[in-house]
Amino acid sequence: MPLLLVLLLILPSAGWCSLSDGQRLLPVAPDVPRPSRAEVEAMVPEIAKARGVEEALVLAVIAAESNFNAHAVSHAGAVGLMQLMPETAADYGIGSVESLFDARTNLRVGTRHLKRLLNKYDNDYGRAVMAYNAGEGVVDRTNSRVTYLETLNYTEAVLLQYVRNGGRAPTQAALRQVRALRGMRHAGGARRLMKRYLDPSLLSLKVKPTLDLPSLSPRLHEPGPASRPMFELDTGR
Repeated sequence: MPLLLVLLLILPSAGWCSLSDGQRLLPVAPDVPRPSRAEVEAMVPEIAKARGVEEALVLAVIAAESNFNAHAVSHAGAVGLMQLMPETAADYGIGSVESLFDARTNLRVGTRHLKRLLNKYDNDYGRAVMAYNAGEGVVDRTNSRVTYLETLNYTEAVLLQYVRNGGRAPTQAALRQVRALRGMRHAGGARRLMKRYLDPSLLSLKVKPTLDLPSLSPRLHEPGPASRPMFELDTGR
């Protein structure tokens, strides 16, 4: 029996789509109406307050992650308003992928995860937002110098939206860090291009003096067809 048919038979009838992205199974949203943006925004204050996270930050993350679409699914399998991976949700006691399509459940888990990141990074919004996108393992391994373009764009978008939402925490240092990391990324790209296209032998040219007095002394040097430079390229191998 083909592998695809076997998998479809053993998986639940709702909540997953057919094979995509090689061997990845992606969750499928339930066939029910999804809440409007206004309905989602009305849920946020209570949930944010319960977890001690600013509403402005939660709303900024929702906007960047799903644009308030409770049925959103990413190509990597992240689900719902705050684009939670099933593995992350399982860490908070949510074992059902289908439940992540419930707006209130998704908001509770996503806000709880965001709060944990804020605590871990001492309320450094820049690092917490980076970790929400790229994963805290990446942030820790790079000493908070994440240069993924997606993460830099995401972090900047969330922080700017947070400010527009009325957020009060300082963000200028984090935004400056994002710009600095963009510079590091461009510098790294330039180095990779040089390594790929520049002849390495040109980086170790050898020169030798001509070792005769008229050539070495500019005062004794006479221009003309017979003149020689003070140094010559050593082409010997």
